[in-house]
Amino acid sequence: MNGVTQEDVNHALEVLGLTLPVTLETLDRTRRALLYTWNPARYSNLTNNPKQYMESYKKAEEMTKLIEAAYALLTAVLVPDEESSDQGPS
Repeated sequence: MNGVTQEDVNHALEVLGLTLPVTLETLDRTRRALLYTWNPARYSNLTNNPKQYMESYKKAEEMTKLIEAAYALLTAVLVPDEESSDQGPS
């Protein structure tokens, strides 16, 4: 698994709120929904307090990075397995 532990996979699934088995379609749909929810630009009208805005914005940026990292890890780990099982024995 290229140095990726089961713990890493479990954490990525937790970040995305998914459980195994995961399809690529479910993974894509969940990623899009979470990125929409955590889009930093959505926090621009929530408060007139610059400190609160920046805290929310930074939290959204962190979540966006976590979501992207979890998605990248899961696609790297899960998609090759699906492709090789679709091809059957060589």
